[in-house]
Amino acid sequence: MGIGPGGIAQMTGQAADTIRAAEYVIGNAFYLEQIAPLLGGQDVIRSSMGKEVERAQKCVDLARTHRVVMVSGGDPGVYGMASIVLEVMDRAGVPVEYEVVPGVTASCAGASLLGSPLTGDHVTLSLSDLLTPWETIETRLGLAFQMGVPVALYNPKSHGRPENLSRALAIALRHHSPETPVGLVRNAYRVGQETEVTTLGALAEDDSAVDMRTLVIVGGTETFRMQDGGMLTPRGYGRKYVY
Repeated sequence: MGIGPGGIAQMTGQAADTIRAAEYVIGNAFYLEQIAPLLGGQDVIRSSMGKEVERAQKCVDLARTHRVVMVSGGDPGVYGMASIVLEVMDRAGVPVEYEVVPGVTASCAGASLLGSPLTGDHVTLSLSDLLTPWETIETRLGLAFQMGVPVALYNPKSHGRPENLSRALAIALRHHSPETPVGLVRNAYRVGQETEVTTLGALAEDDSAVDMRTLVIVGGTETFRMQDGGMLTPRGYGRKYVY
């Protein structure tokens, strides 16, 4: 199940009810801290980054005889834990009844704090090359920016891969003006939340404000900066209606 971008306020009612009804709750310690008020009578198993496969195996093993919740940040099906849990379960041939409980993913949460930059068609890409080869990511970036739609970038930059964002922005500049609006949202709906709207050219020159907890939204060909500073990608009503 997904807990959304921040704490309990950003969870769905279904997600909260699922947690309360669990016998075991498994997850990354960072995300479990955000839902601590919901953790009482359950057995809680805390883990860390890089232990996703071990968590999934533990979850499937326990689910043979118990009601288990695997906690995932955002939405479990968007760069989350649903895939690995189901993959482990499917490969093991374990007949476990399961349900994927959706949550608010980072692109939706970040977009809401910037205005409405993802109104219509858009692309979501992760710049993490831990599981996907950089050559594949590079190809996808080129195709995405060529489409002219907004592109939300997850996992843009870390200590282990500090150059991936700058590489992505260089690809974006092949297809977009340096004046294209770009939104940055760090710690969406969490302590330390920060938002900024800049330009593609400015961010390409200095991306020091971006880290692993930052969502980067590169505007499309129709995205513009509103008078109040927010980002907006029109859906197309202006082409059909007079208002």
